[in-house]
Amino acid sequence: MSSPYDPYDPRDPYRPQDPYSSAPTPTYPSPPYTSPASATYPWQPPIPPEPPTPPRHRTPDHPPLGHHSDLRILRTAYRWQRRVATLTALGYFTLFLILSAFAPGFMTSTVADGLPAGLLLALLQLPVTCLAIWLYEYTAGRYVDPLADRIRRESEVDAKREAGKRGTGR
Repeated sequence: MSSPYDPYDPRDPYRPQDPYSSAPTPTYPSPPYTSPASATYPWQPPIPPEPPTPPRHRTPDHPPLGHHSDLRILRTAYRWQRRVATLTALGYFTLFLILSAFAPGFMTSTVADGLPAGLLLALLQLPVTCLAIWLYEYTAGRYVDPLADRIRRESEVDAKREAGKRGTGR
């Protein structure tokens, strides 16, 4: 009994072609063309059409509040305010720790009658922290709060202006 597949059958179209043979290479039928919009499998849902592009809105008369230069100035002022206050308190405490670790001779030396320099520097931590709090409040009242108040007033005016536009039906 012979097998149904014969690898040496010259009529087999899938058999590799002998490069020295003069027989023509068989051509294979191409698959039918499928459009890219059709589903590959019959159980797939149909591909929805492209959504229409939304209409273009006109640009506002004034820049939006989120991109306003005052907000950048406010963020910068607030950032400097935090840095100054934080570095004042933490910088002094770090200096105290470094002196405690690497300069024990200085920290144990007496400043006044029986008062070591380490104890004096430790007691000065509270006034330095109070100074940092005062700096924070001073820069807030002098620089940050006026900017924030002005931006708040402008945003309220912008909100009223937008509410007026929506109310008139423009």
